[in-house]
Amino acid sequence: MSTTENKAIVRRFYEEVFNQRNVDAIDELVHPEFLNHDPTPVASRDPESMKQFIHTITQAFPDHHHAIEDLIAEGDKVVMRCTLTGTHQGVFPGFLDMPPTGKSICQRQIHILRVRDGKVAEHRVVRDDLAMMQQLGLIPQPEMTA
Repeated sequence: MSTTENKAIVRRFYEEVFNQRNVDAIDELVHPEFLNHDPTPVASRDPESMKQFIHTITQAFPDHHHAIEDLIAEGDKVVMRCTLTGTHQGVFPGFLDMPPTGKSICQRQIHILRVRDGKVAEHRVVRDDLAMMQQLGLIPQPEMTA
């Protein structure tokens, strides 16, 4: 597949699965041998657990949205820079096991995805979890000094 086609698959994956919460699209867009290198305990490990993950993140952040800012592709890999926003309105078991704070998050993320046979086959992510924890009030933010 071309890099343009691979970028289109990744864009569809985030727009349809995450932003539109269309878990049925997972069967079409995620490879059956999907490999996720995200160390978060609740991260999906295969297409079926990804469906549960979408429900879990939506329970915790019903308005979650990945705003795609950049898609860069080479060969079978696509790098996506995005911003995740949402409002903490529910428990996120295994990650944010705490009552909802009602606070909003704005988290910068970089995802590296590998596309195989027209489907997302592998995923790596770098997220600013510290900033998210500070925004939720779980970790104090450092005071700014002049």
